[in-house]
Amino acid sequence: MLFNSWPFLGFLAITFCLYHFIPWPVRSKVFLQIGVLTIASYVFYAWHTPWLVFVLAASTWINAFATLKLLGRDATPEARRAWVVSSVIINLAVLVVFKYASLLVKSFFPESVWSHWGFDFSQIPLPVGISFFTFQGISLVVDVYRSGPEGIEGMRPPRDAGEARGLFVRMAFFKAFFPQLVAGPIVKAHEFMHQIRPKGLGDVDWDDATRKLILGFFLKMVVADNLREATASLSYPAFVGLPGINLLFLLYGFSIQIFADFAGYSLIAMGLARLFGYQLPVNFNFPYLSQSITEFWRRWHISLSTWLREYLYIPLGGNRRGKIRTYINLIIVMLLGGLWHGAAWSYLVWGGAHGLLLACERLFSRSSGAIEPQKGRRGLHAVWVGVRVLVTFHVVTLLWLLFQLADIREVWLFLKALFQWKPGISAQPVFAIVLFSIPVVIYHLIAAFRDTAVDISVARNPRLGRFATDGIYGVLLFLIVVNSGNSGAFIYFQF
Repeated sequence: MLFNSWPFLGFLAITFCLYHFIPWPVRSKVFLQIGVLTIASYVFYAWHTPWLVFVLAASTWINAFATLKLLGRDATPEARRAWVVSSVIINLAVLVVFKYASLLVKSFFPESVWSHWGFDFSQIPLPVGISFFTFQGISLVVDVYRSGPEGIEGMRPPRDAGEARGLFVRMAFFKAFFPQLVAGPIVKAHEFMHQIRPKGLGDVDWDDATRKLILGFFLKMVVADNLREATASLSYPAFVGLPGINLLFLLYGFSIQIFADFAGYSLIAMGLARLFGYQLPVNFNFPYLSQSITEFWRRWHISLSTWLREYLYIPLGGNRRGKIRTYINLIIVMLLGGLWHGAAWSYLVWGGAHGLLLACERLFSRSSGAIEPQKGRRGLHAVWVGVRVLVTFHVVTLLWLLFQLADIREVWLFLKALFQWKPGISAQPVFAIVLFSIPVVIYHLIAAFRDTAVDISVARNPRLGRFATDGIYGVLLFLIVVNSGNSGAFIYFQF
């Protein structure tokens, strides 16, 4: 079920009313409320392919069972270690079977071998969001393991069978909560479980929820969906023979599109969670203002980058085992992070390229220090910052080709055509890309100049600031109604 669809609007209205307006008994309110949300989440997930809910249910049962064992009062350190290792291995095995079996078999076994097995591995369905809820499951068991026998806030060791059942219900809700179920943000157990308590309308931050929903739907429906049509030629062989200027703007357009699509989804998810009294982590922080690849990964898909740091980079040793090992760890983490995005070698190359860039930036900053004009020379410093932002944006944008063109040969053909630079221009798609990219550019510029005199004057007159802000969101809502593109699935649903 897509957020940007009429069935979802009806689904949301029914779920919201059941959650908030039924006078639940006080003593059991929290379990009845999260029960409503859990059932609703399974309906949401099963909307198009009902049987795939069994994958989600199995993943939930595996992680919940392991977590209850970890919280057992008689669990020894050796038993706890065995349970967490087993759970992580099973989680990853399920992910490999559903997402990577076809790629691995067809890459490492000759066709003469697998074609006679009587089973086409490409027909294994990819459950929507399996990468996201698998990582959440790993977070659940690892967080509880790291916390020791006392558990984490919101997940204390159960004293009897009744408390164990209640804890299982909480974990099922954590795994299935529909706003972030299929495309994140990746919510960690220690960020969420303590939020589970009885909720009322007073727990809803209406202002924050409304703004996030309007901005999220605007980025998705007005910016990303219209850019999706404008950048349709960024596929082989559609781009063959296009003028160089069109190829360049196809790259720019897709870079803006993927940001608007995914940041829009994350904002919608955060706004929806707010309607039910829950807070999801921020997933994007104006990533195209980044002055380096390192900074980019602190701003882009923050929930994934922090997950990789907490559950992969640090366990590998982080930066505690010398410089060479640090660079190797960075590359390993980004290689796996790239492969997490999809079952194609282009994603591995994309992740490896980011890993190499991260390692090179770290090496350069350690060996020679940052070459930067003194901040006292404001004009020169501003130019230097602008140059770094532009260079980082173009590097990131160029690497997005590996997302859109899964065959690396097609990436090479696109780059070859771009550098040959055929003269001329097809004006209509270029105009459309510029038009629908402007809101994202303005969105980043506003963030870049927050401390300007305009912000100071608004701070001195908060009523004026509130009026201006409400007016802007009113315009965004109007544009959603009158200028949305053809509805399409979110890009990150494929992951």
